[in-house]
Amino acid sequence: MDVQIVDGWPRGNAIRILLTNTDAAQVNAIRRALIADVPKLAIDSVNFDQGTHQDNKGQVFESVNVLPDETIAHRLAMIPVPTYPGEGISFPEDCPTCKDMAEESKGCMTCQVLYHIRKEGPSEESDEEYRTVYAGDLTTISDQMFDIREEHKRIPLTILSKGQYLEFYAFATLGRGRDHAKWSPVAAVGFRQHHVAILKDAKKAKVLFNLDLKTTDGTQIDAKLFGKDKKLTDVNYILDLENALHQVGEGTNRDGDFDNAIVMEPVEGAYVFNYETDGSLTPEQAFNGAMKELQGRFENLSSEIDRAFA
Repeated sequence: MDVQIVDGWPRGNAIRILLTNTDAAQVNAIRRALIADVPKLAIDSVNFDQGTHQDNKGQVFESVNVLPDETIAHRLAMIPVPTYPGEGISFPEDCPTCKDMAEESKGCMTCQVLYHIRKEGPSEESDEEYRTVYAGDLTTISDQMFDIREEHKRIPLTILSKGQYLEFYAFATLGRGRDHAKWSPVAAVGFRQHHVAILKDAKKAKVLFNLDLKTTDGTQIDAKLFGKDKKLTDVNYILDLENALHQVGEGTNRDGDFDNAIVMEPVEGAYVFNYETDGSLTPEQAFNGAMKELQGRFENLSSEIDRAFA
């Protein structure tokens, strides 16, 4: 299998990859590994402070808000926690420091990342009706490399009215998407067979070209997209052209005049692979993690086969 990142990608947390010399089964295995097998950090448990406290002005705050603690814990679980493969964070069950401890005693800096938040609603004298608690209000007690990233800091958790406060400790651990969606680092994972567009009849193709359609980068969709051999191979332009062809397909009253002036021919063994991460990992880190998981799986299978026939 050959892997090539398509020109212009990644874009933010999204990526487009061209996979060649492969088949749909192998590509689907990568898709499944990305969703279910790549490890990432996610908040797994939360300890909420319960009760009341008094500030230095004598105002009493109570540990209530508009959402139940369980709902806040669920929202926390879905916040992308920065994950760095190879930085020494262990799975809780494999932690060399505390794996042999009693269940209630497990948890250390080797296998978890600790966050804290303490937030109060507006004071009685304030003109504010409420204050919003955001993911960016989380303070990292562990290494600052695990601070919530800037693009995720405005994720809302709850709101606090006057006389309300929220305090908790949250613990992030490594996990995999097959155990819970909060540990899945990717979304919108899909692939399709790569095609080459062939301009069969430039005159009839004007039915499409005269619609003044453009590619995602603003290039005009016309005969100039095609090379001297009347073929278009650019992955990005191919996908844009496939979308544009819906304007001259069946049911548009243009299909008769267009008469398949442009045809799409599949490229054997080539697939366009798209996905985006939640921001906890870069797209490249997620892909490398999936390939590492698959490699380890097949190495284990090979060892088991060798033992079976020994």
